[in-house]
Amino acid sequence: MYTIGELLRQWRHRRRISQLDLAIAADVSARHVSLVETGKSHPSADMILRLADQLDVPLRERNRLLLAAGFAPRYAKRPLNGDALPAAWDAIARVLRAHEPYPALVIDRGWNIAMANRAIDPFLANVAPDLLRPPINMVRLGLDPRGLASQIVNLAEVRSLLRARIARQLATAPDPELTALYEELLAPGAEDVSHPIESEIAVPMIFRFGERELRLFSTTTTFGTPMDITLDEVAIESYYPADAESAAYFTMSDAGADARSCTDLPTA
Repeated sequence: MYTIGELLRQWRHRRRISQLDLAIAADVSARHVSLVETGKSHPSADMILRLADQLDVPLRERNRLLLAAGFAPRYAKRPLNGDALPAAWDAIARVLRAHEPYPALVIDRGWNIAMANRAIDPFLANVAPDLLRPPINMVRLGLDPRGLASQIVNLAEVRSLLRARIARQLATAPDPELTALYEELLAPGAEDVSHPIESEIAVPMIFRFGERELRLFSTTTTFGTPMDITLDEVAIESYYPADAESAAYFTMSDAGADARSCTDLPTA
């Protein structure tokens, strides 16, 4: 069990900033930061949150800091589709619907899909049923041969892209479950060394549907000022056509005519 001082020091080292820089950013003395880290001064809850804010500590971990110092947690974790977050649920649903006819979905910190729009249904039509049982993990879905892997032309590049993103995520906020997922599906292998990622947006996902290839790139949207752990940890992945041919597929009048519900996921 780490002390509050040890945890704060870990986060400061993770962010690679000095005690002086943290003190200046938080408007406290460097001596006070040093005393807190060494356990010679017991910080107030407000001081802990002030330092955590400057260290960009996720809300889940801010609760851990507070508990280590003997304070009650400040941040709740409520279901996204429950009665407590109706405005957030409505906002996400609006974003997903507005993005149609292009695919968009919501993932949590473990890359589990929490919600999606109807445009993803054609992509899931031939996926093995066990991969579509909630929680549906986006990484496993994409890399399993019984999932989308058999449809992704540039699978090695996509795997490298996922590896780079999740490695950055873990460097920012370590998480045991995500680490296990990374080690299971994304640990670098000899077959991947020739596929470095130069720029995420320059590496589209290329899907093959019969004789047709669809090229898509993605953007990520997060809540700007979340005060709930669930909202702090979800992101909207929106996919866009990378060329005119792919755009035409989605905008054809019958592109979604055969779409059907392939999962029990909430849809916008």
